Amino acid sequence: MSQPTILVQPPLTISRDVVDYPYHADLAVVQAAAVLQAAGRETVVIDAFALRGSTTRPAGDNQITLGATVKELGLDEVSGTFVVHYTVFHRPPKRDPLLGEVLATIRAAHPDAPIVLADLYQSGEHYIKAAPAQILLEYPEVDVFVQFQAENVLLALIEKLDDGRPAEQQAIIGSEVQDLDLLPVPAWGDIDLKARDRFMIRLIDGIGRGGWAFPINGRTLPAITSRGCPYRCAHCSSNPGRAEGAPKKQQRHSEAGTTELVNALVTQFGATRVDFLDEMVNILPSHFDNLLTSLAKHDVAYDFPNGMRADWVTPEQLAMMAGRINTLSVSAESGVQRVVDAVVDKKLDLASIETTIAEASRLGISTLVHFIIGMPGETKQEINQTLEYAMRLYTEYGAWPGVQFATPLPGTRLAERAEEAAPGQIPIVNDYSPLFQHKPVTLSEEFTAEDLQQFKWTFDQRLNAGNEPTKVIMNVTYRCNNRCNFCAVGNREYKDGRFEDQQKLLVNYRKRGLKLVDFDGGEPTIYDKLVPLIRYSKLIGYERINVTTNGRMCGYEKYAEKLVKSGLTTLLFSVHGPNQEIHARNVGVPEAFEQTTQGIRNCVKHAPPGVDLGVNITITKTNYKELPEVAQLTWDLGVRWMNIQFLTPFGRATTTVNPDTAAAAEIAMRVIDEWEDRMKFQVINLPFCFMPGYQRYILGDLLKIQRHMVFVNNEDVNLFDYLKDRRSYAEECHSCVHKVFCGGFYELDKSPEPPWKFDYLDVDDFLETEAAQKGCGSSSPTQSS
Repeated sequence: MSQPTILVQPPLTISRDVVDYPYHADLAVVQAAAVLQAAGRETVVIDAFALRGSTTRPAGDNQITLGATVKELGLDEVSGTFVVHYTVFHRPPKRDPLLGEVLATIRAAHPDAPIVLADLYQSGEHYIKAAPAQILLEYPEVDVFVQFQAENVLLALIEKLDDGRPAEQQAIIGSEVQDLDLLPVPAWGDIDLKARDRFMIRLIDGIGRGGWAFPINGRTLPAITSRGCPYRCAHCSSNPGRAEGAPKKQQRHSEAGTTELVNALVTQFGATRVDFLDEMVNILPSHFDNLLTSLAKHDVAYDFPNGMRADWVTPEQLAMMAGRINTLSVSAESGVQRVVDAVVDKKLDLASIETTIAEASRLGISTLVHFIIGMPGETKQEINQTLEYAMRLYTEYGAWPGVQFATPLPGTRLAERAEEAAPGQIPIVNDYSPLFQHKPVTLSEEFTAEDLQQFKWTFDQRLNAGNEPTKVIMNVTYRCNNRCNFCAVGNREYKDGRFEDQQKLLVNYRKRGLKLVDFDGGEPTIYDKLVPLIRYSKLIGYERINVTTNGRMCGYEKYAEKLVKSGLTTLLFSVHGPNQEIHARNVGVPEAFEQTTQGIRNCVKHAPPGVDLGVNITITKTNYKELPEVAQLTWDLGVRWMNIQFLTPFGRATTTVNPDTAAAAEIAMRVIDEWEDRMKFQVINLPFCFMPGYQRYILGDLLKIQRHMVFVNNEDVNLFDYLKDRRSYAEECHSCVHKVFCGGFYELDKSPEPPWKFDYLDVDDFLETEAAQKGCGSSSPTQSS
């Protein structure tokens, strides 16, 4: 006797680092329901994402649960044959506690009901291949497990189960649907779509991600217009279940079938945005053209989260997508053609990546380019080349680089290669999602998992540096009451800047979006317009205002009080020795030490809340061994922040002043070890390789990319570009895990630079030219070169 089929989308516990689209998993359930309904079967859909109580809940260990609780599903209130969706997020083949609770609830309420567990695979999400016998062993409540695509076998199975539960557990292997037009439109009408919409809103808050490349808004429904992919990329788990040696293929809806699906989603089910989860949507140009044409007939937004082939995207298609698509996603996998060809086996000309994203950028379409590092067979140097390529695309076109670790999912060629490269060392885990972002596991003779973590950490630091607010560093004067033997501007004519010009430049930089300003010198405190400049900067909207000083003027208590209460937010003091003798050797003035330390005491005494005080020491031959004593002095003076700065190769900074860098770095590490729990440290102008394990303290040299330097004569330069000619890379740098965030080694001259005399540039002419070239009112920062 026929009985209803209860199709269940269970709640899911996922990692917050998930790389797939678990909130769209219920597409499989409503598609299965539509297949059974088309055959005249009665169905009930219970979707944990579409009930009144559907929400998100923290689950511990960086995990989150999506959907209604098991109790709220009401599984004891319905009866029939149960088909429960089994997803990759259930971490096969191990028993998932939440899915186990769902199945146990059904079995307790319905002892005689047949229970089918089915992965209902369609395409578009990673697939973790596991032996059906293992899965059935973990879920004794289940009668039948259906693996892979289920539409060809589901109806016959349900009809067979009308006779009752089978005597023993059994597994059924599904097969690819050859004609997608035979599939009816998914039965979205069988669930509460308004409740699903509310769940999606809660999801955005609950999952805790800063931004969404593929937003969920209005009524966002998933869809698939094709299944599978004919390409054989080594890392990909698509087309699971095909016979060994059989070619990979893609099945697609016809033009009529695609049009019918789009029309139904928009007009029948009210979709305002559609996420097409096709594995590779644009392999056949005519199919993709028809899809875009069908979408153009409706006021609907859309995205393709799994991305598309850059080499098959045409300018005409991009023009059709402009204004409708939120993010164009394409995959490069590597920035090295050899790796793309011989390691990934992607069969892609990398030139097409840049061509496509350049055109998308021109049309105002945001872009995302996917990269993988850690493929067995690539070298460390090639990983660096990939990261540098990714950064170039980001810098030139704004293409967001999605860099992930090569993750050997069971059943992929990558898993086979990874096992060959490191037999017995590739773990089988319950949750693969964190491996893509945080836990690399692939190994080779070239790299370790720790190497890959350092590559990714360095790249993320470099990427974050490019996204941080840019800063203007203004040399307000070249006059100074010290004569430091390493001064980068010590060869320059002793002149003050012009206050009116400085005001105009500050306004210009604010219009360009800058919010950070650093007043430097020379010695800024002997410039009589310093405090007015600070107050003016605050008035026009600068949020962080720093002054770097030798502190001698602050020995006058009234001046110190006026300075720290002027509106600045940080004040950094230059201290180059722990006592008068060593400090004087570096700054050239015997009385400077007492005046500087008294100035620091005065500022500590009067600094209001919100003003941070720090000490800078520039490392030289005469003070590097005294670094521990300077740290103690910093603490005794009441300051809890210390910058350790290696020489900048200009002005008086020469090889005669420069210490043994490795020896100085060794002492710096010992100082950090002793004080890191009590003081903040930053290390400046030092390549990462000198302080292994202390990377978090080193300010990557490429931070200077976001620094605009204004000289006393009003000349404007990008600090990184200005310094890069004094840097070089050694051969071993090309395989260094930190290369992408390291400017290389500074090269110092043997003698000081000759004196530099200058005339003031006309600021009004400069700003008029800049406005004509860039648009003076731009609200976004631009890099100066």
